[in-house]
Amino acid sequence: MPASRIKLHLRSPLILASRSPRRLELLSQIGITPDEVRPSDVAEERTPSESPRAMAMRLAEAKAREVWNKGEFVIGADTVVAVGSRDLAKASDALEAKKFLQLLSGRSHRVIGGVCVIAPDGRALVRASVTRVTFKRLSHEEIEDYIASNEWQDKAGAYGIQGLAGAFVKKISGSYPNVVGLDIYDVASMLSGLSD
Repeated sequence: MPASRIKLHLRSPLILASRSPRRLELLSQIGITPDEVRPSDVAEERTPSESPRAMAMRLAEAKAREVWNKGEFVIGADTVVAVGSRDLAKASDALEAKKFLQLLSGRSHRVIGGVCVIAPDGRALVRASVTRVTFKRLSHEEIEDYIASNEWQDKAGAYGIQGLAGAFVKKISGSYPNVVGLDIYDVASMLSGLSD
């Protein structure tokens, strides 16, 4: 029997609508093992005049709804890195990743994690967790070395706090797991609320 059913007493299968290995690791950290990983194909695009927070919540819900079937719990998630009103998605190449890191250097930004949990009966909860992260001023060499590591690939804002970029973080205010990819406190409480 999967740990998800033991810890939360879920009587239905639990699906993770994400291909992110980091999200899977975060769930396992709190004893949750999805019955299936079923990534969605929702395009991660911002609509005109949409705030980064609204974008993260909309995409999390869209991803969960795309893969949900009646009788299943589904977790959908999306992470948006925002500097002011500008959002930094996943960098398309090394040049864009370098521009993102130059923008983040020596300043604070927000990591907004949208989470949606859909219950077997179709009820859904959607939340956004916001963590403020401050980077130290990065040297040209630090940026070049990080780009060469390829850790920036497939990560919002072109960095992963759980890797080499952890050395760039001067201060963090809010949920650390949210910056890694999933606010596990929110997920656990949402699953608990929907399983009653």
